[in-house]
Amino acid sequence: VQFVESGGGLVQPGGSLRLSCEASGFSLKHYAAAWFRQAPGKEREAVASFDVLDGTTEYADSVKGRFTISTDNAKNTVSLQMDSLRPEDTAKYLCAAAPDYAVTPGKELGNKVALYSDYERGYWGQGTQVTVSS
Repeated sequence: VQFVESGGGLVQPGGSLRLSCEASGFSLKHYAAAWFRQAPGKEREAVASFDVLDGTTEYADSVKGRFTISTDNAKNTVSLQMDSLRPEDTAKYLCAAAPDYAVTPGKELGNKVALYSDYERGYWGQGTQVTVSS
């Protein structure tokens, strides 16, 4: 079983990047997915999630309107399109997947995007660095 990330890198403010995670050994059709980020000195933050049961997506206020999470069942991948990037988006980004039955339904999350505890025992990408700087 693997969950391999790609994308990331250095981009100027206002630029775009696309991160992807390709799953092998399991099918994302039955998994919820989320993207987390971790910046030095800051708490881990869930920035986007996808509820496979109802197809809904959730975004952190800090990225709403700029980031888009999507899945491609044919390619068994989950992606994060990041537009209008800002220096404060600089962080290590990690994709995560958890069985659909193990994830808190979106309507019960309140103002949260995803719970780390729901994904802690799921599959994680290796992480990729995104640096936004001129």
